[in-house]
Amino acid sequence: MNKTKVTILGSGTCVPSLSRSACSVLIESGHARLLLDTGPGTMRRLLETGTTIFDVSVIFYSHLHPDHTAELVPFLFATKYPGSHSRQKPLTIVAGKGFSHFFKGLTSVYGEWIMLGDDIFKIVELDTTGSDSLDIEGFSIASAPVEHCEESLAYRITGPDKKSIVYSGDTDFSKNLVSLSKGADLLICESAMPDSMKVPGHLTPSLAGEIATRAGVKKLVLTHFYPECDKSDIANECSRTYSGEIILAEDLMEIV
Repeated sequence: MNKTKVTILGSGTCVPSLSRSACSVLIESGHARLLLDTGPGTMRRLLETGTTIFDVSVIFYSHLHPDHTAELVPFLFATKYPGSHSRQKPLTIVAGKGFSHFFKGLTSVYGEWIMLGDDIFKIVELDTTGSDSLDIEGFSIASAPVEHCEESLAYRITGPDKKSIVYSGDTDFSKNLVSLSKGADLLICESAMPDSMKVPGHLTPSLAGEIATRAGVKKLVLTHFYPECDKSDIANECSRTYSGEIILAEDLMEIV
């Protein structure tokens, strides 16, 4: 059975950086390629992994802020480029309630330049008031609302090999995230600021560690770092509340 592999495409934020692209994660198993968020820099990072936009069959959005969605328009525009490498497999976008309205707004600006045929493109909206689930591309997906904005979702993605990966998206401390992450093999959790610089709607290292501990996750990846995090001992702050393996995300980091 094919192993599920995770690659951090973007470990940063809205702040421009030569080393950290904005938020995005690639999950692979067999021929399936799933994307979690498409912040600026995603397509370039994909190419650096040897993956093209045409290999991606599903994009999950945690919420609609630009540092998580901004490369959707270029992604779709590039998909329409004619040639031998045009899209063969359908593309599905999975997001919370309200995404269809968001996408309609994009098409009102860009029109046919980002519109794909119904035979290769669809949108699936998940419940943002409670848990939801679906099966897609051989993966089992569970979602739960988290504490950031009204459409915010965290995802639990279980591969054909039964490896479970949770992606927090942006969130403050969330009981739903704890429940969703119970016993997960890997939690990819935002940790936007050091403990001393906590801001509403985002986690710090020790809060991310507390969530991981309560959930009993096997491995914790901290990501979504603002520049202030590079000046602090993030791992040490996290280890105060979590005794398991802590990984500080970097762009193009692979986790098997």
